[in-house]
Amino acid sequence: MSSDEGWRGSVVLVVASSTGGIGQHVASLARGLVAGGCRVLVCGPAAVDQHFGFTAGGIEYSVVEIPADPGPQDSGAIRQLRRAIAGRDAEVIHAHGLRAAFVASVARTGVPLVVTWHNAVLARGLRGQAGALLERIVARNAALTLGASEDLVERAVALGARNARLGPVATPQLAPPKRTRTAVRAEFRLRGETPFILSVGRLHPQKHYDLLVDAAARWRELEHPPVVAIAGSGPSYMPLAQRASRLHAPVHLLGHRTDVPDLLAGADLAVITSDWEARQLFAQEALHAGVPLVTTAVGGLPGLVGDAAVQIPPGDLDALDEAVRRLLADPGLRADYAARGPLRAATWPGEADVVADVRSAYADVAAVRR
Repeated sequence: MSSDEGWRGSVVLVVASSTGGIGQHVASLARGLVAGGCRVLVCGPAAVDQHFGFTAGGIEYSVVEIPADPGPQDSGAIRQLRRAIAGRDAEVIHAHGLRAAFVASVARTGVPLVVTWHNAVLARGLRGQAGALLERIVARNAALTLGASEDLVERAVALGARNARLGPVATPQLAPPKRTRTAVRAEFRLRGETPFILSVGRLHPQKHYDLLVDAAARWRELEHPPVVAIAGSGPSYMPLAQRASRLHAPVHLLGHRTDVPDLLAGADLAVITSDWEARQLFAQEALHAGVPLVTTAVGGLPGLVGDAAVQIPPGDLDALDEAVRRLLADPGLRADYAARGPLRAATWPGEADVVADVRSAYADVAAVRR
């Protein structure tokens, strides 16, 4: 950490369309910076403001409609961002995610740019080539690049980032459940010893939920077949619903839920099948709640969970099947992982740690500009 932990300058936080971890991180950061005496303007889509309550929480917010995918509408977002920043005494712009960072890079406001990379580009073909170009532009335009995982830092450096390092992301504060385990199980009509397996995330090919559906179909042969619930919305909803129906897999697609603490209170296991993640929000929530977790060993997940979760290779149906069967068959092993989770979670950085880190980074960037 650098010299000036007491930096109280003016920063603009930029975020694109988000309903999950990135938006939550920016909201946490904005609150902490304002509490520390910084002048903060958040720029992003109106829906992000409504979802995360920036304006409602007293944080200055300017609508800049940066959509999830690139297109002609980016020119409008660039103009909106320039207007939002014009006339302000901003010392640093901090863009979160490649989409927001691209718009901030092209806007060329003259204010030093800090970028946090939250996600990898996984698309192939033309979309992959476009994503790689976007990565290169962002890497070369940032005065400082912060990566949510080590592989993102390495990627940014390989693409020309001048100054890149790991950037901590605050551990989410999980609210206590409002319902009992019995009440949650009753929602899904779970009887007796029927296990309840939970996953939470956007329904997107990156999450590889088709693997979980296939495994659930296999588990029907167990003495006590588990019921699987996936909370989240996204473009993969219909393909997943059709797959579950075809395989007669006991899988509930719950859509967007605001009661994840309740669902975790009723869960026997948590599962993540993603092809890539940085600091996956649900992984953190599951370990905080003491729910045994099976996760793919990709991106930043191994460093996040350590020995507090069962790690499997991505895309490996047999490994997922075996790991879940082993945990369901061994109450002692489940209890062991349930105890490891909160201990691991206690080692993660909190909001105060992250705010202190970025204030130090802003001080360095602002000092170089001066």
